[in-house]
Amino acid sequence: MSEAASPWLLLAQLCQMTIVMALAPLLTGLVRKVKARLQRRVGPPLVQPYLDLRRLMLKEVVLAENASWLFRIMPYLILSITWVAAALVPTFATGLMFSWSGDLIVIAGLLGAARFAQALAGLDVGTSFGGIGSSREVMFASLAEPAIIMIILCVALIAGSTQLSTIADHMANGEVGLRVSLALALVGLIIVALAENARIPVDNPATHLELTMVHEAMVLEYSGRHLAMIDLAAFLKLLLYVSLIGCIFFPFGIAQSGSGPEFYLLGLLIYLMKLGVCGVLLGVLEMSIAKMRVFRVPNFLGGAFMLGLLGVLLLYVSRGM
Repeated sequence: MSEAASPWLLLAQLCQMTIVMALAPLLTGLVRKVKARLQRRVGPPLVQPYLDLRRLMLKEVVLAENASWLFRIMPYLILSITWVAAALVPTFATGLMFSWSGDLIVIAGLLGAARFAQALAGLDVGTSFGGIGSSREVMFASLAEPAIIMIILCVALIAGSTQLSTIADHMANGEVGLRVSLALALVGLIIVALAENARIPVDNPATHLELTMVHEAMVLEYSGRHLAMIDLAAFLKLLLYVSLIGCIFFPFGIAQSGSGPEFYLLGLLIYLMKLGVCGVLLGVLEMSIAKMRVFRVPNFLGGAFMLGLLGVLLLYVSRGM
């Protein structure tokens, strides 16, 4: 890397970190708007998540009497880990300053650490809702992580690497073509993304029913800026999975390493288009299906694992599949 290129790559990396933080609430607002319009309602404005975060930041923090220091620091830790993981996924360009650390296994580990921190925070106060939510979160994670490993293995066998910039460049060169194994991995990753983000059919983020909620049960005791950070981390996590799907399976438009500023700008515009399409599709999907029972979620995630495993087996049978 030349000395002249280093400041430019560092600036592009900082822009990516800022972009994912700025766009994460907008993606959630788009999903809510699409669902409202499909229900023939006006719905909240697209910027409502930003307004909610501002309102929470201005509110006073109320803590339970038996809350420990872990309960206080977990929102900062969860937000920091999720932001780092989201910023490592190539959005509009590959080969940025910290692209060497943008590895699928690293991102899976970061998400696992954030999940563990949130489950621990839900258990800290000792409420029944927090315990239920944390136990369900850990149960779903034990089923989702093997599926993620299978999907990572399937993609790595095709691209020859688990590094996201390498995968994006390999998928974008046109030599991969249409593969059954990639289609299976895509469906499996979508299933995992729905479960990890507590979206329908696994969970309904718009309700607070104690018999069904998972994510909301763990954060019921939070308020003020702590709740704002946890909500922002949830927005970032949804954006992360959307960016991951776009980077691996739809890498068109991503500027490659060494490209000029005009290609970076074009890549950013195409990335915004991808976010818009995925937000609309997610809203339509959540309005088209019903929430499943909690006891059916293991079968749902087991299907993602089997899809990833089948994709890996197909690659061992024939490299062209």
